[in-house]
Amino acid sequence: MPEHSQYAAAAHVPLIKSPSLRVPRPVELPPDIHPLPDSISPYFVYPFTLEPHILTMESARRNTLAAHAARRDAYLQSREEEKTQRKREALRRIAPGFEPQGAPLVPTKRDSANLGQGQGLWPAGSPVGSHEGGADASRPRSAIEDLVDQLEALDAASSSRRS
Repeated sequence: MPEHSQYAAAAHVPLIKSPSLRVPRPVELPPDIHPLPDSISPYFVYPFTLEPHILTMESARRNTLAAHAARRDAYLQSREEEKTQRKREALRRIAPGFEPQGAPLVPTKRDSANLGQGQGLWPAGSPVGSHEGGADASRPRSAIEDLVDQLEALDAASSSRRS
């Protein structure tokens, strides 16, 4: 080895063989081993007999996924609609007739024919309106309306006794 080589210093180091190390035995191959073929491409032939089975399984999987996605979208949309409906109902309890995206509330004039028939200034379905039996049945009555009706009944009963 030349002196200017990077391994020049290692050339003079003595090597000591460890007694625990031994040379492995050579590998002996069995006489009946199957040799590798020259080409392995004949082993990779695609079996077209599986094609219809795979295609039907894949289409069924896609249909199932589409059905699940549609059901999930419908559920999410119904939840969103339910939230907006609850919000609208809460706003309508505060301000009847209020629509967030609708036109602004505009007061309407009442015709004089209805005023002469004992309707008063308020519409029949309004909370301030008439407290006779003609109140709106679809809307639940409040405790104040019930109290006013009871007081009117007591007042009517006491005035009929005096007369």
